[in-house]
Amino acid sequence: MKHLKHIILSAIIACFAQVATADHADGDAKRGETVFKKCRSCHKVGDGARNRVGPQLNLLFQRAAGSVEGFKYSASMLRAGADGLVWDHASLDTYLENPKSLISKTRMNFRGLKDEQDRADVMAYLRQFSDDPSNIPEASPTTEATDHSVDPEILALQGDPEYGEYLSSECVSCHQIDGADTGIPSITNWPIEDFVIAMHAYKDKKRVHPVMQMMAGRLSAEEIAGLAAYFENVGE
Repeated sequence: MKHLKHIILSAIIACFAQVATADHADGDAKRGETVFKKCRSCHKVGDGARNRVGPQLNLLFQRAAGSVEGFKYSASMLRAGADGLVWDHASLDTYLENPKSLISKTRMNFRGLKDEQDRADVMAYLRQFSDDPSNIPEASPTTEATDHSVDPEILALQGDPEYGEYLSSECVSCHQIDGADTGIPSITNWPIEDFVIAMHAYKDKKRVHPVMQMMAGRLSAEEIAGLAAYFENVGE
């Protein structure tokens, strides 16, 4: 019953979540076509585009994550879509900069576009393949911060697994300690870096899930490091 209440609470809060906004850089579609060459080995867009290593990108804007018919997504991407992730300028900007900061177990093995202008240009290019590009502005509201990476000093913190176990009681009230992922994804046996990146993305409100944003927001970098160290090897 307690597990079910957490799921319901997450869904209710998500309906009312709002994110602070700021201006985003304008994009150059012509230049974006050139930058997109980095993506073409996996993704196709335009007339006749089909799924390849990655899904086709026609009608990308305002599309729910993990929703292209016939493409086999990772479980993490499907969960993100079920949690309400929609591809817009804000979410795409985060994902394109560092895919694993938004979807930690994405199958997209791409290190990301670190240059803000490159990301804006690629989005301007992809915008052309929408139903009505005129209704999707060149620049749209996005989250306040544009740097979604985690400080190397934070990634270098050595967490104390015993302290992490002490802190884990709230985590395991929803996440199952045996690694089962029925309803709520497993967090056991994650690589430490993936765990830390994901938690800081929630903390900085880059990942969509208000309850996780609230939980991560109460944790210090040292506490997140301790949890990561504990869950990396729990149950082994």
